[in-house]
Amino acid sequence: MPSTASPDTVVLVHGLWMTPRSWEGWVAHYEAKGFRVITPGYPGFDIEVEALREDPDLIAKLTVPETVDHLAAVIESLDAPPIIMGHSFGGTLTQLLLARGLGAAGVVVNSAPTEGVRVTPLSQVKSLFPALKNPANLHRAVGFTPEEFHYAFTNTLSREDSDAVWERYHIPAPGNWVWAYGLIANFKPGHQETWVDYSSDDRAPLLFIAGGADHIMPASVNKSNAEHYRKSASLTEFHLFEGRSHWTCAEPGWEAVADLALEWAVEHADSPAAEPTA
Repeated sequence: MPSTASPDTVVLVHGLWMTPRSWEGWVAHYEAKGFRVITPGYPGFDIEVEALREDPDLIAKLTVPETVDHLAAVIESLDAPPIIMGHSFGGTLTQLLLARGLGAAGVVVNSAPTEGVRVTPLSQVKSLFPALKNPANLHRAVGFTPEEFHYAFTNTLSREDSDAVWERYHIPAPGNWVWAYGLIANFKPGHQETWVDYSSDDRAPLLFIAGGADHIMPASVNKSNAEHYRKSASLTEFHLFEGRSHWTCAEPGWEAVADLALEWAVEHADSPAAEPTA
């Protein structure tokens, strides 16, 4: 059981092409340790995967600001600051939530970058190409074929196992997030919706976890994102899991990732009862 001096609630934020269902293993794992676990979906994502696949317009019209506001409202309704964890674009959203002063600690896993991170490996370009190959996708919900999903998300799995993951979890993603926020944000004037103040000292501790075999959000992207916070007095750390794909939250051995994330967050939680961290 978590101690009364530590956060007892974990908020898990899913990424693009996924829903809260993608956290089902972590929910059971953390609940068995005595934590309350909340998995808020994006606005309108309070339906099953199969229903979302049938309503792509809902996904296509979704915006980053309304999603951050929605998640912030969930967190602000809690009686104490929780640990916030996000995977993929959920990592971007987690950084935006911490920048608002929310959370006792944050962990991002295979995070999509916030504005200003310009590292773009070739595997990332290939992974995102299905959304970027047609400018019309800016206004559409864009999904992966099973083959594209295997390369981008589950490249450490067999094709058979990857197809099973695709069938259970995959949904289309809003193309405008990939176009306008994932890439174009670094080339548009002024701050965009994924901008954070990297130098701010007023945020909770933040851990970046990266997979060494991740194609769509490679470790170099996550390391660069973490290094952008170097001027902040708030704690920022980076941890690499070699040989793990973007599907690191559920591929074999995911428990080690979940345990490291939780142990780090509890140890460094920025709460009145926590010990100061150098």
